[in-house]
Amino acid sequence: MAAESGQTTGVVVHVENLREFFRESVGCAMESNRVDANQDTAHYVVNLLTLFARSEAFHDPVDQEEQRRPLALMLADALDAPTVEQRLFGLQRLGDISLFIAGFFADDLQHSVVDLDYYISMGGGAYSSLSAQSRGTMKGRAFGQVFAELGEKFHRFVDVLNDVRNHAGSASDTDILRQYDVWLKTGSERAERLLRNQGVHPLPINRSAWEH
Repeated sequence: MAAESGQTTGVVVHVENLREFFRESVGCAMESNRVDANQDTAHYVVNLLTLFARSEAFHDPVDQEEQRRPLALMLADALDAPTVEQRLFGLQRLGDISLFIAGFFADDLQHSVVDLDYYISMGGGAYSSLSAQSRGTMKGRAFGQVFAELGEKFHRFVDVLNDVRNHAGSASDTDILRQYDVWLKTGSERAERLLRNQGVHPLPINRSAWEH
């Protein structure tokens, strides 16, 4: 995959896959926004973007007609979870969803019932609570510092994701990610054409990877 690094320069930056695209984009955005964060935290954000590029990972089975449940209900579910593992998963999911929406769809929130500050408050609070409540668990030992940093610098990472969105094409970022997923899985010529029209140029891949 390759993407134009700017609207005016016409420079094309070649990357091998979607994860690499996000890794480069997040790194550049952190540098330009002067966000100093642990490498593990940056890696977590890259993995989050790569995961949520696929709609089945972004939408929960309980969502209806692709309408996401309110953050307040997600928080209530997490706090009322019957096990520690389910509570931690719920808080992590709340933090992840809030960060992705606040970072990639900030413009849409201007016309929403709840604004960007609400997502920042809920997401940052979820990560901070997750860091505190996961102490002594396997999740806490593996990601405790990552969650703590995301909670503390949540608004800074929202800015980072805004830059990543702009780098991918802010007017149609979701379409770009979904079309890339279609092209990656099927080799669709239509998906490739739509990607190229948005300035994203998939690199050649052995077609046998699409055959089973």
